[in-house]
Amino acid sequence: MIKKLIGAGMLAGAALTGTAHAQDALVVSTWGGSFRDLIDETIGKEFTRQTGVPVKYITGGTIDRLNKAKLATKPESDITFTTSHIGWLYVNGGLYEKLDLSKIPNYSHLVDRAKISPYHIGSWAYVYTIGYRPDLVPAGITFNSWNDLWNPALKGKLSAPDFDPSHIIDVSALLSGGDASTWEKGQDKLKALKPNFKAFYTNDANSQQLIAAGETPVQIVLSMNAYYMIGQGVPIKVAMPKEGAVLGVDTMGIMKGTAKSDLAHKFMNIALSPDVQAKIVAAKKASPVIDDAKVSPEDAALPGVFTTKQQWDTQAIVIDDKLRAEKTAEWRKWFTENIMN
Repeated sequence: MIKKLIGAGMLAGAALTGTAHAQDALVVSTWGGSFRDLIDETIGKEFTRQTGVPVKYITGGTIDRLNKAKLATKPESDITFTTSHIGWLYVNGGLYEKLDLSKIPNYSHLVDRAKISPYHIGSWAYVYTIGYRPDLVPAGITFNSWNDLWNPALKGKLSAPDFDPSHIIDVSALLSGGDASTWEKGQDKLKALKPNFKAFYTNDANSQQLIAAGETPVQIVLSMNAYYMIGQGVPIKVAMPKEGAVLGVDTMGIMKGTAKSDLAHKFMNIALSPDVQAKIVAAKKASPVIDDAKVSPEDAALPGVFTTKQQWDTQAIVIDDKLRAEKTAEWRKWFTENIMN
């Protein structure tokens, strides 16, 4: 009987310890699937190894998580990963705390394009560019320029994201002598592309399915998705148009009101360490956001993987993040009404 009571007491103690352990975890808000796994494998496990603190993840869509954060009376997470422009909506909503850069020594190696604001900074970068199936497009088709998307031979072969048309809106404006701030200049140009669209993908999985099946052999594609599909044996070629590719930066911010600010800064510093950045590039074929990451020559040679200042300066089409945050809803509404319908 005494042995049974002792055993029960030990189990109860273990349960309480486990509960306390879970409560002490650093909570990270991120996308689900492969991005959650990427953060856990490259940053989270190294953070736990160095600090002994476990990491817990809450996942969801970009806008869903933003809306939940706006409604919460206290932050659900300690750190949030989101895109650079949506991060500005967190900043404008007073949801992020200002970063103490003295607690992020690796910030000194952060590339300029990843210094988004005093409240959120880059974790990795990528591009949206033209990906295509050479085996399924007419012979001789190449994509040396974004203008090549308008080739009549590509009628009914193109897909693009429906959730963020900013890439093709900005490109159409650039090709029409404007930019994101004067995006209306590209409206007629973009309307002329409408016959070449066949589908609009809703998420990464849908994007991969469309090009893998050959339903849309040309795609305005997230470079990391394209390289994943290539790794799965899909014969995709990633183009780097002469005008450049549209830069995207995923970012980290610390939630205002967190009780684990010091640990959150530690997590961000680990994310920006050369070894972790190298692992992120190797896993996702993303661009490192520090200037001292060790990247293999094979990965460095991939279109859209930026490892030099010259590449950042000449191959990236940069949409101002604050403008993009302000215009996202307007652009999506116009695109839905004029291109998708």
